[in-house]
Amino acid sequence: MAYGDGVFTGIVLEMGVVESVSTTGDSGGGRRFAFAASTVARNLNVGDSVAVNGCCLTAVEVAGAPAAEPGAWVPAGRWSADAVEETVSRTNLGGLEAGDAVNLELPLGIGDVLGGHLVQGHVDGVGRVLDPAPDLRVSLPASLARYVVEKGSVTVDGVSLTVVAVGDDSFAVAVIPHTMGATTLGRRVAGELVNLEVDVIAKYVERLLSAGATTPYLPTTPDAPTTPDAPTPPSAAARATGSSPR
Repeated sequence: MAYGDGVFTGIVLEMGVVESVSTTGDSGGGRRFAFAASTVARNLNVGDSVAVNGCCLTAVEVAGAPAAEPGAWVPAGRWSADAVEETVSRTNLGGLEAGDAVNLELPLGIGDVLGGHLVQGHVDGVGRVLDPAPDLRVSLPASLARYVVEKGSVTVDGVSLTVVAVGDDSFAVAVIPHTMGATTLGRRVAGELVNLEVDVIAKYVERLLSAGATTPYLPTTPDAPTTPDAPTPPSAAARATGSSPR
């Protein structure tokens, strides 16, 4: 099965490992990451999307295909992706080094179960771990605070989580033992940076309301039905003379 562009669900498929990091771009601000991840790499094609710590990247080298070096081939269980300078500066990917673990997820396919919530892979901001899992507390950028609500969904390093508490500048989530072992969240310590993506539906609703948008799907009050004018009753004088108004 090939995986193209699409949405994610925040359920990590595999915890991969960064094999190497090299700089790209004219200014050297971009990065090329090589990953070891046997499950993700198994059926991956060049051009497919993969969420890496919640950031959607495109596979540029995949297992069994020619590598960048002439005459070389990408070994089994390996694949590579590029991140432009904008992505590096706005996420925690710029801090990745060889040997680091990363959360990996492939996009939803037709008929797949939506196990978490709709995740775009477009990182909205970066938070800092204040308290580690299982009672994970993360700093919350002011620009994102209005989108995070108690019992709502938030994505932390690509993991769909339920918010249990919200403060003025932070939020807390409860991380179950399975998630701690199957993702990088069990390894995060205070001070480390994590990628954050808020619920996209909240952003769409805010945008529509701020624009004063109307919709044909809201019920409207129908106009009151009109009735023909009733005939004017004859006056007393007309009744007395036996005539009626014409």
